[in-house]
Amino acid sequence: MRGGENKIALLIDGVNLSASAKALGFDIDYQRLLTEFRTRGTLLRANYYTAIIEDRESSSARPLIEWLNYNGYTVVSKATKEFVDASGRRKTKGNMHVELAVDAMELAEHVDEIVLFSGHGDFRSLVEAVQRRGVRVTVVSTISSQPPMIADELRRQADAFTDLLELESKLGRDPQERRPSRRKDRCG
Repeated sequence: MRGGENKIALLIDGVNLSASAKALGFDIDYQRLLTEFRTRGTLLRANYYTAIIEDRESSSARPLIEWLNYNGYTVVSKATKEFVDASGRRKTKGNMHVELAVDAMELAEHVDEIVLFSGHGDFRSLVEAVQRRGVRVTVVSTISSQPPMIADELRRQADAFTDLLELESKLGRDPQERRPSRRKDRCG
């Protein structure tokens, strides 16, 4: 927005962002992510979408989800559903696309820009609908991985595309700052 402060909402497809960063060989520092986008305007929302496996005692995502909840993010989650496919295999399903789309449409009248962290082609029509409401949409994913993590139709629909690899120096967690492993004693 020219002549005023750019109002921004971040909509993060948690599983997709994590997979993209992993494919590029780095971890996201979510505090640095907030800091980076606060320099680009007024950050009105930072929503993180994820499905949670309820029956697992120590889900590896729980510490991250708790940290996000207390550090400036709104975590939107639901329990995964287990089902048996046609071959008799147990599968787990947990898609947050509808929740993200509803939030994007509701936020459209309050923001100048939505930054969508996802590469799913399913979001192309959402991006188009938000653009019709006068909102600029930046999509963050990657074409630098093999295979690329972004659908071509989504990349083409966005007003701007940022390859996650370009943001590594601003959003990547320093490998030496990783949390210690859960082993009781590493070196005695």
